[in-house]
Parts: sequence; C-alpha cells; structure tokens
Amino acid sequence: MILISACLAGFNVRYDGGNAQNDLAVKLVALGKAITVCPEIMSGLKTPRTPAEIQGGTGDDVLAGRARVVNRDGIDVTKRYLISAHRVLQIAQNNDVHVAFLKQKSPACGTKLVYDGSFSGKRIPGLGVTAALLHQRGIYGVR
Repeated sequence: MILISACLAGFNVRYDGGNAQNDLAVKLVALGKAITVCPEIMSGLKTPRTPAEIQGGTGDDVLAGRARVVNRDGIDVTKRYLISAHRVLQIAQNNDVHVAFLKQKSPACGTKLVYDGSFSGKRIPGLGVTAALLHQRGIYGVR
C-alpha cells in the first residue's frame, strides 16, 4: 500500500483551498493501491488556512525540538504538526505502507524541499514534519 498526500489525489485540502492533483496519485487511489492523508486537516486545521512554514530548520529539526512550525500570523502550530505526523505514522503502520507519495514543499509532507520559514518563497533542502517521521521509521517519500 502507498500513502499519498490527499491534495495530490485531487482533494481540496491545501492551505489555499485548492489541490495539487497528480494523475498517478489519482489512479493509484482509484485502483485501491493507495490511501490518502492530509496531516494539516488531521491536526484540526481548516481549509483554507493561514500558510505555515518551518522556522529554524526542517522537519527533522522539529521532531528533535530544534525548530518549530509557525503560521504567517506568527502563531506556533508545532504541536498540531507533531500530533498529526504521529497519526499518519500510525495509519501507515496499520496499513503496511512502505512508500509515501507526498506533496513537495509542504511543512508536513515535503520530501525534498521545504520553505525556509521567512515566508519569502525561499526553499531549502529537507523534509516536512510528517515526511521526516515517516522517513525515520523506514517509510520513504517520493515526488
């Protein structure tokens, strides 16, 4: 089974109320080969919502307590991101997931790049919080 970011499967769960539909993701879900998750929605955040970025590092740093996730209004949402990352991990473990197909640049799902926390559009190499936790547990992300 593959874990897929819900926005890639066409669900309107992105911060701006839209999606990032990917034809392969849609097909995998339709064939019953994948399950969808949205860590932000699972944490209780709404759609649309104020954008958030990781400040002080990447998802690995958030997991280690060295960085935090803050929205553009300055509200610390780190706890929500940590709780939802663990919820996604539980879903992955319960469904024998070994691969995750996740949305790039997201503070939760980013697998190669995340925004640098300045809300300037600058990206840095690294994983989002959920992607980092999954990776630490042997579930690797692609995108």
